[in-house]
Amino acid sequence: MPRFLKWALGVLVVLIVVGLGIFFFVAPAEVERAMNGVIEPPPYSVSERAAELHKTLTVADLHADSLLWGRDLLERGIRAQVDVPRLIEGNVAVQAFSVVSKTPRGLNIDHNAPDSDNITLLAVAQRWPIRTWTSLKERALYQAERLKEFAAKSDGKLTMIYSRGDLERFLARRKVEPGIVAGVLALEGAQVLEGDPANVDVLFDAGYRMMAPTHFFDNEMAGSAHGVARTGLTEAGREMIRRMEARGMIVDVAHGSMAQIDDVLAMATKPIVVSHTGVRGTCDNGRNLTDDQVRAIADKGGLIGIGFWDVAVCGTSADDIARAQLYAANLVGAENIGLGSDFDGAVTTPFDATGMAKITEALLKGGMSPADIGEVMGGSQVRFLLETLPQ
Repeated sequence: MPRFLKWALGVLVVLIVVGLGIFFFVAPAEVERAMNGVIEPPPYSVSERAAELHKTLTVADLHADSLLWGRDLLERGIRAQVDVPRLIEGNVAVQAFSVVSKTPRGLNIDHNAPDSDNITLLAVAQRWPIRTWTSLKERALYQAERLKEFAAKSDGKLTMIYSRGDLERFLARRKVEPGIVAGVLALEGAQVLEGDPANVDVLFDAGYRMMAPTHFFDNEMAGSAHGVARTGLTEAGREMIRRMEARGMIVDVAHGSMAQIDDVLAMATKPIVVSHTGVRGTCDNGRNLTDDQVRAIADKGGLIGIGFWDVAVCGTSADDIARAQLYAANLVGAENIGLGSDFDGAVTTPFDATGMAKITEALLKGGMSPADIGEVMGGSQVRFLLETLPQ
């Protein structure tokens, strides 16, 4: 082979290796850094009154998408918003880890078709098992495995919660060992069922205890608030709800179309949740709940988690989050309102998980009583889980 061709071939091999290195190691981290920003980096300071109150709270968050990214959640990160050390520092006792399986290109809150997918490239770049490249159910099963592995390697810092008994034992342990956190597995969209309601059993057996019928697009089970048809539950979707309730899996109508929410409320025999949302009374857009929806969900004993990002609360501060929580609590009572951060969900938040006391302080400034702050920051979430998780 001529010397020039050998040189050119060598350069090509180097370029390929460098390109693959960037694709597999650099690109996913940079994508996450760009998509999960924090407006005010840590450390955070609050008033002495807020700090002392926050220490006494059992904080619980209904929604974080941290499993989507390639980080080791047992290590304190320097990007994005959540990991176990940061949860513990923020005094978060219970964190729902929600799993994203598919998102359409050009993601928006108004109109998304189901015929494209951003997650496939991310799965390949992060070296997920090949079985996940073409199966949404396998993506859900893989991400559940990841959280269980983190728990197994955490020396007790992270505990999985599957039942009321698990949660009761964790809460008793945390009274004497505060530096621990519990994880609950949730699903963002029933497209992971791949059209078959019977797969509810597969996912429940894998550890999932909460699932939303839809995410950003319509699927075989229901219409999304951000989809094309925005219909209610299909017949398969109704069978899915029945199976979920029979197994003790919580129904989450975050991202649900108005028709879907109505249909779920009409047939549900157990309280439902909206894991991460805003309210139109403080931030009027199609992503958020109307006053009537807030009341209807609360009337059935449901729980509404207020989000931390701009589309949810029309602002970028803890005060904006507290404003939405105060509005919703004034409508239906603090016992029906909680936290639904959407940390690591391709959103920019005012702070990371270490800054949860910023909300405690904002609620105090807004005039909420310490007792009601205890409800909103976690008391209502813990009680809801104790009432709805399987025994």
